[in-house]
Amino acid sequence: MRHKRKGRKLGRTSAHRKAMLINMATALFQHEKIQTTVAKSKELRRTAEKLITLAKRGPDDLHARRMAARKIHDKKILKKLFDDIGPRYADRNGGYTRTVKIRTRLGDGAPMAVIELVD
Repeated sequence: MRHKRKGRKLGRTSAHRKAMLINMATALFQHEKIQTTVAKSKELRRTAEKLITLAKRGPDDLHARRMAARKIHDKKILKKLFDDIGPRYADRNGGYTRTVKIRTRLGDGAPMAVIELVD
């Protein structure tokens, strides 16, 4: 039984999973919409929403920027997160992303989804 076990393993080691989620979050903030599997999008939602909550604290909050910089290593994307994306959701209490199921992947039949930032 998986009582109190948070998160999905996604068939990867913990370091690989952490790196993949950070890369996916960076791509999500860069393009504001990405296509992936349903399981990965649900796991990415947790990471991305925590980063947006940090960005809502404002571009002047150095501690929040440094906490987000632990995850987002690209300075341009970090600047976009704090200057554009964070203020966009200043009056919204969570629910910054949307997952829409689209089809199954032809190669292995995995259910695919689009995860995007809510306007």
